[in-house]
Amino acid sequence: MKRINLKNGLGRILVIVVFLTGFIGTAQNQFGGLALYTVRDAMGEDAKSTLKAVADAGYENIEAAGYANGKFYNMSPEAFKAVLKELNLKPISTHQASVTLDNAESMMADVKAAGFTYFVVPVPPMGMFEFNRESKTITMKGTADELAKILNSLGEKANAAGLKLLYHNHDFEFKKNAEGIVIMDYLLENCDPELVNFQMDLYWVVKAGVDPLDYFEKYPGRFKIWHVKDMDEQGRFAPVGTGTIDFARILEQKEKSGMEYYMVEQDMTFEGMKPLEVISTSHKGLNEFGFN
Repeated sequence: MKRINLKNGLGRILVIVVFLTGFIGTAQNQFGGLALYTVRDAMGEDAKSTLKAVADAGYENIEAAGYANGKFYNMSPEAFKAVLKELNLKPISTHQASVTLDNAESMMADVKAAGFTYFVVPVPPMGMFEFNRESKTITMKGTADELAKILNSLGEKANAAGLKLLYHNHDFEFKKNAEGIVIMDYLLENCDPELVNFQMDLYWVVKAGVDPLDYFEKYPGRFKIWHVKDMDEQGRFAPVGTGTIDFARILEQKEKSGMEYYMVEQDMTFEGMKPLEVISTSHKGLNEFGFN
């Protein structure tokens, strides 16, 4: 490093102040998490450049959603972890939709090697997930009891691997099924809280006509990660702060909910906006609501 010769001590002090101000400002702007599902197409094209864009947008934590054949976004777990470290991004959680009772151990070993803490089951696994393309609705095959037993078994495996298991909701889990059972209630009451907890997707909870605070009150401490995405007046996904969801009201109850991390997510974008644009808009929205 070259020495900077200044004419007086005051000049030196000013240089130091400017340097530290820039450093502190950068650190303060780096907060919050992003679910990489939001930028999945870009991740498929150029994962490293996309991750840099995520970091440049101000995010600190990430949630993966691109695991296949033992790799994250075509990188070995160790290589993926190294790239994140280089960009000052922290691996917190990962969605593992293809998990089964048979492949769980090897998959969890990869998740652990990549540096993640939370192993998230994003939909009912092992063929239970159903998506109706005509109505664009999500449901599941099988019973709530079958799903609870699968999650408890996966929770045991995750615990043995040094991971924490979460189940991620959509809207159907908050509605009564054919048997008159509210699936989310059944899971909360029948999954071992030492082994299985939940990632609450706030958009889908609101979409189901449910108040998240009612669940925080009834099942405190069970919702370890939130998905934060807004809803526009048409009921579509929207960047945080541009829609109708009162995140400030929900955020006030984060301790009761058990929330340890939150991840911005937007499944689809509209009005010509691109995913890499909406993540910047959402990051600004996080700051306005008081997320940090």
